[in-house]
Amino acid sequence: MMARLRVAQNAGLELRTTGVVVTQVWRDPAGRQASLAHLLKSVDIKAVDDQLGRQAGVLLGKAGMTDAADASVVAVSATGDRVLTSDPGDIRPLVVASGRSIPVIPC
Repeated sequence: MMARLRVAQNAGLELRTTGVVVTQVWRDPAGRQASLAHLLKSVDIKAVDDQLGRQAGVLLGKAGMTDAADASVVAVSATGDRVLTSDPGDIRPLVVASGRSIPVIPC
């Protein structure tokens, strides 16, 4: 996954995620995840506020899914964006529920 994100970063693509996703990937209490920390400097990290939380919740309901992080990623994605994920089977139903054309790229 990191390799694909680096390629996207080097290609000048806009990288976007949510703080909930950072929660899922950040594990070192001392903050010594140098590669991830460096990558995150070039990522637009959206806060999950009330509006985004409601959008993600509606997607979960429509798709019959339960992962708030996955739903938050789809909620901040727009038509034409691409979602890189290690869980394409969890993301695709949320994309369908969104009604937007968002390619899901397995990593």
